[in-house]
Amino acid sequence: MFNKLSDQLNSVFSKLKGRGKLNETNINDAMREIRRALLEADVNFLIAKKFIAGVSEKAVGAEVLKSITPGHQVVKIVHDELIKLMGSDTLKIKLHSNRLNKIMLVGLQGSGKTTSCAKIANHFRKESLNPILVACDVYRPAAIQQLQVLGKQLNIPVFSDEKTKKVKKIAQKALKSVQNTETNLMIFDTAGRLHIDEKLMNELQDLKKILKPDFIFFVADAMTGQDAVNVAKKFNEQLEFDGVILTKMDSDARGGAAISIKAVTNKPVAFVGTGEKISDFEKFHPNRMADRILGMGDILSLVEKAEETISAEDAEKLAIKLKKNQFTFADFLSQLQQIQKMGPLDQLMEMMPGMNNKAMKNVKVDEKELKHIEAIIYSMTTTEREKPNIINGSRRHRIAKGSGTSVQQVNRLLKQFEQMKKMMKQFSNPKFMKGMKLPF
Repeated sequence: MFNKLSDQLNSVFSKLKGRGKLNETNINDAMREIRRALLEADVNFLIAKKFIAGVSEKAVGAEVLKSITPGHQVVKIVHDELIKLMGSDTLKIKLHSNRLNKIMLVGLQGSGKTTSCAKIANHFRKESLNPILVACDVYRPAAIQQLQVLGKQLNIPVFSDEKTKKVKKIAQKALKSVQNTETNLMIFDTAGRLHIDEKLMNELQDLKKILKPDFIFFVADAMTGQDAVNVAKKFNEQLEFDGVILTKMDSDARGGAAISIKAVTNKPVAFVGTGEKISDFEKFHPNRMADRILGMGDILSLVEKAEETISAEDAEKLAIKLKKNQFTFADFLSQLQQIQKMGPLDQLMEMMPGMNNKAMKNVKVDEKELKHIEAIIYSMTTTEREKPNIINGSRRHRIAKGSGTSVQQVNRLLKQFEQMKKMMKQFSNPKFMKGMKLPF
């Protein structure tokens, strides 16, 4: 996400920070470069123009020009203005466990509505709600089957009626079906088109009247950039949705839609899809996204992901083992499997403060290599996992043969394991964490 924009902005900021003092000329030159970077990231032209005007006005103020660190002050202004542009606060979605909640997902065909239905159901199930998916897309071939497959995968019920093409009838039957059940959340997958037309809008408006949904989310493909923003504006004018779900954010290196959509529609981004897995789904936090764009990482999201997969009790046990230097390959395997549940490693590394795009370019994350590591550890005996120092030459040959890898790979893992133990010890040191500062 935002790789190209982050690179360009950080290049501008490096020049500003490299100067002892700034003047209006320096700042105006920087603003021109930032505007160009925003436009290349597919940010709406008028939004980019307004954004630069707001930043420039604050950046040429006396408190910046006379500051000891004017370059850092400009970075902070850009950071604050980005947060304001993307919505300042995270959309508060209040659902109730003691009554039936209804969510409608709308958007064009191919935007990722059906998958987003499953992702949002999975998200709210973690908040102790009992969801059901309702198949109201009766036009796209295999839309109902796709929802049923996703529902089965998550063990979430799916309501469908393939005997009729009347969406209103399906919605009414679905509402009746959940009476006197423990279901308290219904998520409606609606039909899309390749473009906006009157028939589509009438159908969605009728559905809205019947359901009286608590929330309507517009689902947009982030890769379509300003097209997604323009379509969102038209949908909002006719349907008035509550928030946006941006899909395929992991595939979009520009990010223009995420930056522009709130300013154009006055409706915030609620969630982002960051991958193909059902778990690749995050709440959208404008402040955290601004941190990512400016290469500051996103440590809060990283901690939340960790909390979802690693219990506080397990984390405490691990900390004690690290302090006593008792961390073993069995612990390493357990941690590796939990980290893999958190999402793709390259995305996790981008959330680490200081892991800017230049640093990331030199890091190749090979998911297949993780499978080799697992195989090597599984080929070790219980004693070898607990005491890696006993793994001599003959044991290394046996482990390599058993795991289908080479002795060189086994040697490399043993070396990396020792290095990782040292690094993890550093991370668990409060003094080390205290030294991690933001760049302004």
